[in-house]
Parts: sequence; C-alpha cells; structure tokens
Amino acid sequence: MHNYITVRTKSNKISFQLSKKVAMVTILLCILLCGMIMLALSVGSDFIHPVTVLKELFGYGTGEYLFTIQTLRLPRVLLAVLVGMALAVSGLILQGIIRNPLAAPDIIGVTSGASVGAMLFLTYATVSIHYLPLAAIIGAGVVSAIIYLLSWNKGVTPIRMVLIGIGISALTKGIVTMLIVMGEEVRTTRAYIWLTGSLYGANMQDVYLLLPWVIVLSIFTFVMARVINVKELGDDIAVGVGVQVQVYRLLFLLISVMLAGTAVAFVGGIAFVGLVAPHISRMLVGRSFAALIPISAMVGAIIVIFADIVGRTLFLPKDLPAGVFTAAIGAPFFIYLLFRTRNQHS
Repeated sequence: MHNYITVRTKSNKISFQLSKKVAMVTILLCILLCGMIMLALSVGSDFIHPVTVLKELFGYGTGEYLFTIQTLRLPRVLLAVLVGMALAVSGLILQGIIRNPLAAPDIIGVTSGASVGAMLFLTYATVSIHYLPLAAIIGAGVVSAIIYLLSWNKGVTPIRMVLIGIGISALTKGIVTMLIVMGEEVRTTRAYIWLTGSLYGANMQDVYLLLPWVIVLSIFTFVMARVINVKELGDDIAVGVGVQVQVYRLLFLLISVMLAGTAVAFVGGIAFVGLVAPHISRMLVGRSFAALIPISAMVGAIIVIFADIVGRTLFLPKDLPAGVFTAAIGAPFFIYLLFRTRNQHS
C-alpha cells in the first residue's frame, strides 16, 4: 500500500489510487518531452538559443526569429507530438485486444489501408484537403473490416487476426506501389516522400485538425481501460466476468483504426512507433492499461520528435523523412521481439 498515493475529493465521491512509480515516470517523461520540444524548436539550419525561443513564443523577442519558430518549426514539432501519441496509443490498443506483442498498426495492415485511402484521395480527389483524414480513416476502416471478416470463425482469435493482417498489409502496399507507378511524376514523387513518413511542410491547420481526434479518442480509451485489463487475462475469463468480448474487440479496433488513420493522413507511414512505444512503456510502469496510455503517448511523441530532429539536422541541407529513422529504430526491435517470442505460439 505504501507504493500508492490515495487521491479523493472532499465529499469522497471520487477516490482512486495512483502508483508512485507511475507518477514519477510520468513527471520525468513530461520533463523529457518538454526538453525535446525545446531542442526541436532550437536546432535546424540555424541554431536559436532556447531562451530566445521562449522570448519569441511569449511575445518578448525582437521578432528576428518569429517566422522561423512559429511558422516553420512549431507546427512541425506539435504535429510530431500528436502523431507520436496517436500511433503509440493505437499500437497499445492493438496489443491489448489481440494479446500479441508483435501487433502494431503498420504491421497488421491498418496503416497500409490508411495509406491506400490517402493515396487515392491525393491522386484523384478534387475536394478540399480537409477531407484527407476522412479518406485515410475510410481506407484503414475498409482494410480493418476485411481483416476482421477474414479472421472470423465463430469469433476472432488474436493470432489469426495478426497473420491475416500481415498478408493484407502486403497486398495494400502493392496497391500503393501501383498507384505511385501509374500516377503523375510530380504527385508520385511527393506521395513517395509522404509514404516514408515526413513532417515536412507541417502547418498549424494540420495541428488543429488532428488535435481533437487524438485528445477525444485517447480520453475515451483511458475511460475504457479496465475492459482491456480484463481482456488481457484471456477471452474465457473476460466472458466469465460479463465482458462482451467480440463487441469490445470491434470497438477498440475502430478506435485504433481512427487514431492510426488520422496520423497517417497528415504525415504518411511513420513505421514502428506503434510497436516500440508500448513495449518501452511496459518496461517503465508495468502492464496496467490505464497507466500505459499516457506513458505510451509521451514515449511515442518523444520517438517521433527525436526522429524528426535527426532527419532535419544530421544531413543538412537535406531534410530526410522521420519515418526513415523510426524504421531504423523499430526494425531491429521487431526482430528482437520475433526472437524473444519465437516459441510462444509454436
């Protein structure tokens, strides 16, 4: 009991326990995330001192760096935070409902489905760019529905969903490649960079469009965290305590699809964040799903910001997509997970 802090209102209507370890990790990650944001706003083709950055942001600067900070760097950093949060929480949900450590939006086909929807929109649509997130969500939703239906056999088993998802992911990547080959050269070059996962050209409009999706869906997931905690004990136990397993699995799959789909719509296929961030979070705070949501979100944000900083500073004057570096981190981690879990489903 000494490892927990009890928080209650004066009327005692609301009362809950907070793990001291989770609280400490949350504070440290908040500090690290703020530090990464400041670093991202400071570095680039021109270094701007962090004190100068703060002065410009709060209106006390000379205005010399105002355009660089507020127009070029701040939207890019904020979008990196939101995308990292969305992909991390999406991956956490998938790993929780499928009970497979290898589950992630980009591995089982959700991200690829969103890419198909977004590519079709970018190639053929004549309506406002505001509808791009909707196109990506529809693409991710259609692919997820196909995966779910093909996985159904008197219910959906986790390992069957993963295997079918991997196969569908390969198919959708083939469709994306075909769209690139058949499209106009100017559009396909831009689309190819986008598919790798790039934050280049981010603006505050993107941030405002993505923000409500991430906040609302993350809060809803947090409220429903207890259901996933029960589901991770196994379908039989979950059914025994009154959880409608298939209904909740479908509901959480939809939430995961919406989070991954909106993230892909704005920055393309930044890979492996949804795989790596939940695992790092479990190493830090254990398996409580409610605790893992904010921790995974912050870890995901830190990973994407770090990848973007490396991409736009290490190879100046070139600006490399952040997805190149998340893949460089995530691919070896994925191989490690395959090695570690090689006997679990044999």
